[in-house]
Amino acid sequence: MLVSGANRHDSMLVEPILDGMPAIKRGGRGHPRRRPLKLHGDKGYDNPQVRRYLRRRGITARIARIGRDSSACLGRHRWVVERTLGWLLSYKRLALRYDRTATTITALARLAVTLICARRLPTN
Repeated sequence: MLVSGANRHDSMLVEPILDGMPAIKRGGRGHPRRRPLKLHGDKGYDNPQVRRYLRRRGITARIARIGRDSSACLGRHRWVVERTLGWLLSYKRLALRYDRTATTITALARLAVTLICARRLPTN
């Protein structure tokens, strides 16, 4: 998770987020993966810098092209993102951002993610 200013474009944060991603442990033998297989993005991520970076890391880009493709093909993947953002913004302190420091916003966002994940766990 990365917090930035509201006036910063989302595509500028692709590299820091993917570089800071921990290893993905999977069942069985072998080394944990250090990268995702695919990246789904809307037209906001359609720029040569992002595509070059993904190609260099060996990540398949599923990004709608500006002026050619429709973002509708990302429907089920985009829905997951929008739903998660809706869950995060249900915490009013994050939605209104009274606090100005990045450390406070990051701490509140991590707390919100922890609470969301705790609610999703089965209650056995």
